[in-house]
Amino acid sequence: MKWERKTINDLCEIKGGKRLPKNHELIEVETNHPYIRARDIGNGIIDFSKPVYLQENTFNFISRYTVKADDIVMTIVGANIGDVGIIPKHLDGANLTENAVKLTSFNENCHFKYLLYYFLLPGKKKQLEQVAAGSAQGKLGLYKIKDIEVPIPPLPTQRRIASILSAYDDLIENNIKRIKLLEEKAQLHYKELMQEMSYSKTKREEYIKDCLAFYIGGGWGEEDYKEGFTQPAFVIRGTDIPDAKKGEVKGVPFRYHKESNLASRSMQAGDIVFEVSGGSKGQPVGRSILITEKMLQQFGKPVMCASFCKMLRPNENVTPEFFYLYLLASHENGVIAQYEKHSASNIVNYGFEEFIGEQKITIPKESELRAFTEKVKPIFTLISTLGEQNTKLREARDILLPRLMNGEIEV
Repeated sequence: MKWERKTINDLCEIKGGKRLPKNHELIEVETNHPYIRARDIGNGIIDFSKPVYLQENTFNFISRYTVKADDIVMTIVGANIGDVGIIPKHLDGANLTENAVKLTSFNENCHFKYLLYYFLLPGKKKQLEQVAAGSAQGKLGLYKIKDIEVPIPPLPTQRRIASILSAYDDLIENNIKRIKLLEEKAQLHYKELMQEMSYSKTKREEYIKDCLAFYIGGGWGEEDYKEGFTQPAFVIRGTDIPDAKKGEVKGVPFRYHKESNLASRSMQAGDIVFEVSGGSKGQPVGRSILITEKMLQQFGKPVMCASFCKMLRPNENVTPEFFYLYLLASHENGVIAQYEKHSASNIVNYGFEEFIGEQKITIPKESELRAFTEKVKPIFTLISTLGEQNTKLREARDILLPRLMNGEIEV
């Protein structure tokens, strides 16, 4: 049967967020007032892994601009126009950026998750970007969102569609939580080892540079195949690192490169991508990711890192897992941040040669290093396995999504 079409305005209320008052700032210290930024919204969820909050006096100015559990939020300006996410219970009452709107108070004929999946349809984000591009400000105004038409099946059908797709998303979300806990477990093992080594007489120190067999800056290549740029490879950017750690590699660009460039930069299991440029306020450079065999299998083609990153290949003084955990600890405790170089344009560069030439890494004796690696290596293997599972779950969901939403599959 043909589904009725309704505008968003027929289905729910649309309300904007609110910018911070002048001279007020977000803080990273937890308060009762979490704040959702545009960067936190995407892929149907709110990624609050890097939380920010409002102080009480700031909240008092914008206390009316909050969200409720099960509201849908959508970004309306910038590079991420059309990204959507659903508000989880633990963010009920959070404040919302002015760069997003909320869809709330859904009527009795609209299931909120069905509407969320409508906006996750392939090509829908691109359509919203095109709508926004038609305005002078390049903004997706509330009035434009209100006029968007959505095919609305009977409510029981909406519920069944949402239930089928949510089952995939719940499994993906559970795997993401497990990945986070597993990486925290590996980091805890590293911290325990460091504490044990503080009393050890057999430990040794090496400059970081002396723990690298090879390192090289990344590349970017060309978007299309052309003379001189004939070798295909995926390119991991700093911005891809958080998602790639969760097994989400769909957004990693695929480009063409000079044969000589790729030959020296093609990554293998045990290599590490280290971010050396980019960054922003509240997001220092120096993020890193350990490349595993399963991750390379997910890509299916050669992989290199982008120009703003370095590829690091540890030598026999350390193991890849130990060295990677050292980098994570150094990012967390601020050692890496000491070598940041801030430019007038707010781009953060990195004194990489100074970092690897001045900083020393404390290493246990060989037998202890081997035992430590044997303890943490299965953790990273499981992380990769969960990431691979998530890739397959997303692929299955993305195949089902348009077929369910256009009525091709009856439910």
